[in-house]
Formats: sequence, structure tokens, C-alpha cells
Amino acid sequence: MAADTQSRSSDTEKITINLGHVDLGRIDLLVQEGFYSNRTDFIRTAIRNQLTSEAEAVAKSIERHTLELGLRDITQHELEMARQRNEVLHIRVVGLARIARDVTPGLADATIGSIKVLGSLQAPAEVKAVLKDRIR
Repeated sequence: MAADTQSRSSDTEKITINLGHVDLGRIDLLVQEGFYSNRTDFIRTAIRNQLTSEAEAVAKSIERHTLELGLRDITQHELEMARQRNEVLHIRVVGLARIARDVTPGLADATIGSIKVLGSLQAPAEVKAVLKDRIR
């Protein structure tokens, strides 16, 4: 996965895959024939189609593991409220989890017991460092 940066406001993340020459040639042929605008278009379409075909299994797994789906913003206010209640949060996300820039390492350390992200985690480097043993 690409490096996390909060300055980037993109809703996508760059990944790298290795394909065999024959598969790549077949993709290029479909692009050349006009079925797809480029390789990326083909790969995104293939991924979406596969996720659609597995949608029921994904939904059941999210429910079984009590995961939040989509974007999860962890704010300073939320963590301050958790600290006032002497509550430790266990955050589980499928998608993107973002810890706000104004969250201090001390606040994160005191209030986040664990964080599991299937997707991408964006957080200040100092916060990631303090939580490194709790990030799954």
C-alpha cells in the first residue's frame, strides 16, 4: 500500500500488483478493442465485479466481526469524551480510518486500546508510533 498522508485528500489508494505477461497482454487487447479505456479501468472493473459477487460473504463477515464499514474519523472530541468516561476504545474498520491531526499522542495512548483497519489508516506519525503495538 502507498504511504499514508493526511495532506492528500484522495479517496483512493495506490497499490501495486504483478501480472503475468499473458494476462497483461489480454488486458491490453481488451483496451485496444475499446472494452476499457485503460488498464486501470479494467482492473477497477474486475475488482468491483468480484466484490459484488462476494457482497453477501463480506456483509456477513462485517456483522460477525462487528466492523464499521466506510470512513471512520476519530476526532479529538471523541477521544476527550472517552477519556472523561474512563473508556478505552477498540476501533475496527473496513475502509479508511483517520485519526485527526489535533489528536495528541498522549490522548491516543490513553483512549485507544486497539485499532484494526482492513484498508488504510491515516494518522499523524507520532500517534501511529505510540499506538504501534495496538494497530492490527
